[in-house]
Amino acid sequence: MGEMVTFASNGQDARGHLAIPASGSGPAVMVIQEWWGLNPQMKGVADFLAEQGFTALAPDLYHGELAGHDEMDKAGQLMTDLPADRAARDMSGAVDFLANHDASSGSGVGVIGFCMGGLLSFMIAANRGDVVKAAVPFYGFPQGEGEPDWGGLTASVNAHMASPDDFFPPEAARELGERLRGMGKDVQITVHEAGHGFMNEENPGGTYDEGLAAELWPQVIDFLRSKIS
Repeated sequence: MGEMVTFASNGQDARGHLAIPASGSGPAVMVIQEWWGLNPQMKGVADFLAEQGFTALAPDLYHGELAGHDEMDKAGQLMTDLPADRAARDMSGAVDFLANHDASSGSGVGVIGFCMGGLLSFMIAANRGDVVKAAVPFYGFPQGEGEPDWGGLTASVNAHMASPDDFFPPEAARELGERLRGMGKDVQITVHEAGHGFMNEENPGGTYDEGLAAELWPQVIDFLRSKIS
């Protein structure tokens, strides 16, 4: 359904997979990739959101690099080597591209991300509170010195974490939710009894939970519609 497009990124160019609903317009949502890169599965998430009536853009944060599901070391290296300033610039550019696109309707931009993308969903929501009004992070969040200035967070956040999860500990996720609510932020972080990666139907880690995914997707769609339509 979607196609690769180029958009401005603070004086440079970035690319992403843009999917537009059959109606020709819809509320805008940015999809943020897992550590594998902008692969067909992640493009499929953007296409799925377009089928649900959203205008969705998945930026290519690795600039063409990909790791296969049997290349965990490469995926880890790509994530580690991703320049934080470039990722922030590309995501901000994607948000502006969506906010100003003719196919975008509604108010503000929503973001949804998985794993590394879940962490980055929190980051862009905090850094671009002027535009990002809803965030749905899955099994990923900033920790310790990597946390942003939460003062800029204006989005409603509906996050879904995994337990057990060696990458993003559920206890830390609960603590973050309590801390942000204590700051007056509209944040709900739910920890599910499922493994990291439970939404990825390609099942790279053997943790895909078909029943849980089927339960959560309608909730995600309704949440986004309620916040940015």
